[in-house]
Amino acid sequence: MKRSKEIFASAVILIVMFAACSSNQPGAEEATAATELAEVSQSARAGGQASVKDDESQKDIVKVAAGSADHSTLIKAIQAAGLVDALANAGPFTVFAPTNEAFNKLPAGTVDDLLKPENLAQLKNVLQYHVTPGVYKAENLKDGQKLGMVNAQNATVSVKDGKLKINGANVVASVRASNGIIHIVDAVLLPQ
Repeated sequence: MKRSKEIFASAVILIVMFAACSSNQPGAEEATAATELAEVSQSARAGGQASVKDDESQKDIVKVAAGSADHSTLIKAIQAAGLVDALANAGPFTVFAPTNEAFNKLPAGTVDDLLKPENLAQLKNVLQYHVTPGVYKAENLKDGQKLGMVNAQNATVSVKDGKLKINGANVVASVRASNGIIHIVDAVLLPQ
């Protein structure tokens, strides 16, 4: 029985190869599709998942944040830390995304210092403290709940009078993305 399956599989492969070799030039549609596939493949090899051009699908977390004028500092930090492709991957992720104003609340010079190449490990630690695997919708988060963040530390959720916070930072809005959810926060979460 096993041998029969192997022979059948070999025959199918030979038929497909023969059909491919004996067919004429690909039609215009086939050539266009092959060209587009090659371009997507080349794009992905050149810059990773985040560089794949797709204007039709729902945007991933990075593209949603990049489309927000209020998150340019966060995007700059994600790029400096080399985390763009990680956050553009399938996930799913829940990201607590500080606004530019939240970064401005940090002591003067903090962001500039974090963006220096010699502080890359510290920058990654801070950014990874804003991400947890899985999708946690606001309505499903509970008071006192601990979330394991990507940097291997926990963040604590609090809910009081219907207002959601994470480590004291207010969640001011939530946005769905193709690979998770973004909760916009009004403060930068600082790991211990």
